[in-house]
Amino acid sequence: MALNRSLAGKTYPPVTTEVTCEALQKYARAYSDENVRYFDPSLASGIVAPPMFNAVVTWLALITVISDPELRVDLMRLLHRSQDMHFFAPLRPLDQISATATISSIESGTAGETITIRLEALNHRHQFVSRTHFEALIRGRRERNGALNSPGTMTPSREPLLTVSQTIDRDQAVRYADASGDRNPIHLDDAVARMAGLPGVIVHGLCTMAFTSKTIIEHFCGSNPERLKRVSVRFSRPVFPGDVISTHFWHEGGQDDAAIYSYETCNQAGGLVIRDGIAEVEQLGANRME
Repeated sequence: MALNRSLAGKTYPPVTTEVTCEALQKYARAYSDENVRYFDPSLASGIVAPPMFNAVVTWLALITVISDPELRVDLMRLLHRSQDMHFFAPLRPLDQISATATISSIESGTAGETITIRLEALNHRHQFVSRTHFEALIRGRRERNGALNSPGTMTPSREPLLTVSQTIDRDQAVRYADASGDRNPIHLDDAVARMAGLPGVIVHGLCTMAFTSKTIIEHFCGSNPERLKRVSVRFSRPVFPGDVISTHFWHEGGQDDAAIYSYETCNQAGGLVIRDGIAEVEQLGANRME
């Protein structure tokens, strides 16, 4: 059954979530990030949440849309295609975050229907903290495996500025599901994943994205997560527990007060899992890699 296109443009009531130290630290550990800014209360700036924790505080608003029976989303055929996140202010413990979701568009393509959802989050001080564009493909009935694997391997046309490899733990999907709230069984149950046309459980796309954000913050933000102002990716292939991913970065210059980096991430076989990656980093003085 097709998505209900009459809902395009609909804005749903806001959903409020409280940021807690326990939740933000659990989230950081879910993607193997031990940045001191998330754990040490003695720092003058205090504890802040990982920027990708915005995916957690907007999760219920997103699910309100996806689970709307009038929209008619078949979760077994849903494939997360892209995520574009802008960060305006850090999340801190005890913040009350109000997230509002709007269906930006519903479009048809050869592989199925694409839905784009805009998520906007404000804290209790009425400051915008983030804006996210979430894009998902609802695969057509005849699209079992084809829509899951975009062709392409890592073939850089120029030398990367930086390449970093990271290992996905065997229990990474379980930890991320618990910390993020996304307990879709394709990340937890092999049988359900195979019913969805997958060879087995896959790691959340946002978990892979969080791994890349960790590298960006460590190498381009001087380990200061508040300097990461935007991260945007397109997901090309599933990542599986035990995979080794390698992310290649290029410096693309600057815009206003931000340095811009592009990146791609591949698996151990060279297959692209993230393409069209973009990171925008607040510049401090001269534009340089830290």
